[in-house]
Amino acid sequence: MAEPSTILFRTTLLHFPSFFNQTHHNPSLFIKPIFHTSTTKPTSEHPISRIRCSISTSEAPSSTSTEKILWGCEADSLENAEALQKWLNGSGLPAQKMKIEKVDVGERGLVANNNIRKGEKLLFVPPSLVITADSEWGCPEAGEVLKRNSVPDWPLLATYLISEASLKGSSRWSNYISALPRQPYSLLYWTRSELDRYLEASQIRERAIERSNDVIGTYNDLKLRIFSKHPELFPEQVFNMETFRWSFGILFSRLVRLPSMDGNVALVPWADMLNHSCEVETFLDYDKSSEGIVFTTDRSYQPGEQVFISYGKKSNGELLLSYGFVPKEGTNPSDSAELSLSLKKSDQCYKEKLEVLKKYGLSGSHCFPLRVTGWPVEMMAYAYLVVSPPFMLKQFDEMAAIASNTTKSKKDIRYPELDEQALQFILDSCEASIAKYSKFLQASGTMDLDVTSPKQLNRRLFLKQLAVDLCNSERRILYRTQYILRRRLRDIRSGELRALRIFDGFRNLFK
Repeated sequence: MAEPSTILFRTTLLHFPSFFNQTHHNPSLFIKPIFHTSTTKPTSEHPISRIRCSISTSEAPSSTSTEKILWGCEADSLENAEALQKWLNGSGLPAQKMKIEKVDVGERGLVANNNIRKGEKLLFVPPSLVITADSEWGCPEAGEVLKRNSVPDWPLLATYLISEASLKGSSRWSNYISALPRQPYSLLYWTRSELDRYLEASQIRERAIERSNDVIGTYNDLKLRIFSKHPELFPEQVFNMETFRWSFGILFSRLVRLPSMDGNVALVPWADMLNHSCEVETFLDYDKSSEGIVFTTDRSYQPGEQVFISYGKKSNGELLLSYGFVPKEGTNPSDSAELSLSLKKSDQCYKEKLEVLKKYGLSGSHCFPLRVTGWPVEMMAYAYLVVSPPFMLKQFDEMAAIASNTTKSKKDIRYPELDEQALQFILDSCEASIAKYSKFLQASGTMDLDVTSPKQLNRRLFLKQLAVDLCNSERRILYRTQYILRRRLRDIRSGELRALRIFDGFRNLFK
C-alpha cells in the first residue's frame, strides 16, 4: 500500500512528473503536490545501540540482477512473517484480534482470530514501530549525510531500507526486512521485454516504463551527488540500481500517508500484511486517542476470515502497476481502461491544434480513462478539437481548455454539428485498441515459453496470466464503450434520416 510523494529531490526530476504524482492506498491520501524537504534530525525516542557502519562487501548483493538481493523472503513465506509478529509482540505491539496466515486472496494476510464487529478499531501499531523519515539510522553517519543534503522523504526512505537491510541482524528492523518480499511482481520488476511482450495493448505499459525511468533517474542523481562522494558509507556493492529497484518497489506497494500525522509518509510493519478488497473502503490512519496506527472496519468478520483494507479506488491496471495483482474481471467498481486519442497529422489545422493543446499542457496524443459507466467530458472536448474544421478556429482554445480540465467552467461541452464526427473518431480509436487486445489474447495460448528453466517458466506463466487478466478486464470496458458509441451514432443517423425524409416530403409537397 503506497502513496508516492510529490517532493522533488533535484531539478532534473521535474522531467519525471509521473513518478511523483502517482497516488496509492486510500482516497484520503490524494493530495495536491507539495514542495517540502524534511530536515528534521533523527529522534532519540527509541534509542538503540550505536552500530558500526562497515559493510561486508562479500555479502553485498550484486548490481547485475535482482535475484542477487540477499534480504527479504519468498512472497509466500510464512516463517519470516511469524518471526516478525513475534518480534513486534515483544517490542510493544498490543494484543491483536488478527494473526498472519496463508490466505487465498494474496499469499499472506491478516486473519481474524476473534469476532470483529463493524465499526471496530483494529491494529494499534505504536509510533515506535513505524518507519518514517525521522527514524533512527543503524548507521547514523549515512543518515546525517542524506539529511544534510536535504534529501526528500521518498529517496531518503529508499536509501534507509537498503542501509538497514545491509546491516542484517544488527538492524533494529531486521525481522521486518526479512519478512518483505525479495522480488514482488509489481510492474517495476518486469523487464522491458516482458512489458513489451505481455502489455503491448495496455496503456499501463507506458506508466510502468515511466516509473522505472524515474527510479533510475533518482538513483543516478543520488549516486552522482552523494554516494560517489561517500563510498565508505554507500558502497556500490550495496547501494546500486538493483537494490534501489527493490527498495522503491517496497515503498510503492507499502508506504502510506497518514492524514492525522501531518500527512507524513510511513511504513507500518505488520499492518502492511493487510490485503486489498474492492468491497471495503477502510484505510490506515493515526488515532490520537489510542496513540497508534489503526483502521476502522466497515464490515464484520468471523474467526478465520481474512480482514481486508482498501488500497484506494484504483483501476486493475493501477493495482498491477504498484502491487502486482489484478482483481477478478468485473469485481472492481473503480476499474477503467485508458484510450489514446491523437491529432491527425494530415489535418490542415494540425499546427494550430497542437499549439493550443500545448498551451494547456496537453500533447498531440493523450490518454483518457474509460469506465463501464461512460467517459469524461475532457475526452469529448479533445475529440471535438481533433475533428473541428478550419472555420471553427476560434473555438479551438475552449475545446483545449476543457480537454485539459483547467477551465473553471464545468459545463458539458456541446457542438451538435460535430457530434457524429467526434463520436465516430472515438469509436475508431476504441476499435483499434480492441483489435490490439484481441490480437494479444488470441496469441496468448501459443506464446513461446522456456521450459529449460522451471523457475523462469513459472515466472513467465505468472506474468502472462496477470497480463491476460488485465487485458480481459480492460477490453471488457472498451467493448462497453464501443456498444454505447454505436448506439449513439445509430440514434444520430436515424434522426438525420428521419429529418431528411420529412424535408423531402415537404419539398415534394410544394412541387
